[in-house]
Amino acid sequence: MSDTENPAASDPLPCPSRVAVSDRVIVRIAGPGTDRFLQGQFSQQIDDVTSGHAPRAAACTPKGRAYCLTRLVRDGEDVLMELPTELADDTVSQLRKYLMLFRGTSMEVETGARIVGLLGESAIKQWLPDAADRLADSGDAVVIQGGHLVRTMDTAEGMARYELWQTGALDEPVKQALDDIPEATLTDWRASEIAAGVASLTPATREGFVPQMLNWQHLGGIHFKKGCYTGQEVIARMHFLGQLKKSLFRFSCAQTDHLPAPGEAVMNEDRSVGTVINSVRFSDGTGELLAVVRHDAAEASLAPQSAPAATLSPRPLPYPVSEREQSGPSDT
Repeated sequence: MSDTENPAASDPLPCPSRVAVSDRVIVRIAGPGTDRFLQGQFSQQIDDVTSGHAPRAAACTPKGRAYCLTRLVRDGEDVLMELPTELADDTVSQLRKYLMLFRGTSMEVETGARIVGLLGESAIKQWLPDAADRLADSGDAVVIQGGHLVRTMDTAEGMARYELWQTGALDEPVKQALDDIPEATLTDWRASEIAAGVASLTPATREGFVPQMLNWQHLGGIHFKKGCYTGQEVIARMHFLGQLKKSLFRFSCAQTDHLPAPGEAVMNEDRSVGTVINSVRFSDGTGELLAVVRHDAAEASLAPQSAPAATLSPRPLPYPVSEREQSGPSDT
């Protein structure tokens, strides 16, 4: 992808701003079996998905490896979820193998829907001031004319973030007020996702990790007390037996000609100790990335495999990862 198509992110991130999150699609699940289908495939308690609460969720293989990281939004009797465009076809095809058991229930991409990311609390207060007070915590949601507004995880630096899931026409004054918010780039939004510790799967990382390795439990994406779903046994065992030996870290990367790519190894000298999940370059030539790294190597000298001289420096996440304190040495 060229620099014109994928410009570097701004530093600091523009605030307030709006972003067309054009690398995502919205999928609608509709029909009498919607909740039973989702309950059997996703890590979230579907009864908790309401008009006022839109939690994250994961869908996994029987071995507990995540092939889908998403958010679930209640839209009347239906449920919406978002998927990376490059994984949407494969993910929908995999889920449809289970959907066949639920007669009259469908799952289709909403071709006219879109997601708009909003950076900064002031963006919401100037756009929909009545909604701001109802969006205090990550996962809070409000129904608006033409869609849903969801509070997502703040960045570690304290920048509030929101998502507009637009499925219909906005009222003209609301649309005009939204258009008046300065526009930022998709790369800016991706940088805010990294700063918020929110992983996104790619073809290189799909089915590579149990959701806890991606910190999905700390984003409210795993309900450990719900009943059986595909992959649940592995996920529950890792949680209740304290077996998590690696998790998602955020790093900054010194200037390098090569941006570490998803799936690339993170090295400690000549030993692979982790995997890059997402990365972004800033306008000054530096970068940031999320990587799953072994807990026993997190404080070692680390670098991406493609740029061994580009030392990785740890950056904060907006949430604690308690499992790192419980994890002992491991050779696995």
